[in-house]
Amino acid sequence: MPNQIPLHDTLKDTSPSCSTCAACCCRLEVLLTDEPNIPFYLTEQDRWGGWVMRRLDDGWCAALDRNSMRCTIYRDRPRPCREFELGGEDCLDERAQMDQVYL
Repeated sequence: MPNQIPLHDTLKDTSPSCSTCAACCCRLEVLLTDEPNIPFYLTEQDRWGGWVMRRLDDGWCAALDRNSMRCTIYRDRPRPCREFELGGEDCLDERAQMDQVYL
């Protein structure tokens, strides 16, 4: 598989970028509040009755394109996704945890 970068190599990049990330944040639970543009089929009700982004059996968000590892609803993504700061403490923590999984 030429020209493919192993997942663990993309996570070792010291300058976080969505284009070099393995979409670590797309494994987090995303609680929906007032999100009018999220397609219903991408959501589900959690065990407490709140609405969240649906995750598939592999643990990744249902809105994530598995081929490109990019969000299919990026322009209309939920507020928690928009507020998740690239390179922020939570982002770096998630990247570090994923790095441990794929080493």
